[in-house]
Amino acid sequence: MKFKTFGRHMKESFKSLYRNGWMTFAAASAVTVTLILVSVFFSILMNMNKLASDVENDVQINVHISLGATKAQENELKENIEKIDGVDKVTFSSKDDQLKKLVGAYGKNFELFKQDNPLHDVFIVQAEQPEQTKTVATKIEKLKYVDDAEYGEKTVDKLFDTLKWARYGGVVLSIGLLLTAMFLISNTIKIAIFSRRKEIEIMKLVGATNWFIRWPFVLEGAWLGLIGSIVPVILTFVGYINTYNLVNPKIATTSLSLLPPTPFAYEISALIILIGVLIGVWGSAISIRRFLKV
Repeated sequence: MKFKTFGRHMKESFKSLYRNGWMTFAAASAVTVTLILVSVFFSILMNMNKLASDVENDVQINVHISLGATKAQENELKENIEKIDGVDKVTFSSKDDQLKKLVGAYGKNFELFKQDNPLHDVFIVQAEQPEQTKTVATKIEKLKYVDDAEYGEKTVDKLFDTLKWARYGGVVLSIGLLLTAMFLISNTIKIAIFSRRKEIEIMKLVGATNWFIRWPFVLEGAWLGLIGSIVPVILTFVGYINTYNLVNPKIATTSLSLLPPTPFAYEISALIILIGVLIGVWGSAISIRRFLKV
């Protein structure tokens, strides 16, 4: 396509948007409403996925060292644990540290044990991948000087299964929402193009090629998608930053937090613009096809 011809198509697409003001407003509004839903859903979904990953990565194996183990034997055990495939980090926690955690979590009743602490020294083991936790724990239990390798097996296994199915559900819902968005936007654009079918028929009868007719409408669809994405992008920025500032301080820990606004707000905004433009182009291209058969 020549640059001059493309310039003409661009000019025609702008004229058409202006000339058909009410249909432009209706189509852009449909895009706006749909993309707001997409933006909200994707923001929730991606943050749920982030929180799920944080929870998974926070799963640890508490390796209870035999009470009679010497310091040298503890060091030997640590070296053997670090040699196991899938082990990311090994941290030592003394029985006094373990007692302090119990007192902090369950109250002063456990302070009675300070005189005669019955707890074990512990190695806290982090697996490289959450899914490796069970395998690593099984291997650790077979080592010398280990009384127990505990990670809350039943609870953790249920947690991993729940998070896995939640992710699958999120993917299915995402696909469903995108298909719904495509359907709503393309039908709105189809109505807009239907109102101009006479114009298309006349251009076809005077000898215009299909692509010569199609290009202004395709570009018009892109502009509708772009215009319709402006409000969702603004709401995404303002809404997500405010939500982050309100919610994150209440849930944030050393291992649990929402996605930070930068770069997330930019990424989701770019995605919304891309979806709007692509669906606008696709809707126009599909809708105009039937009217080119004269």
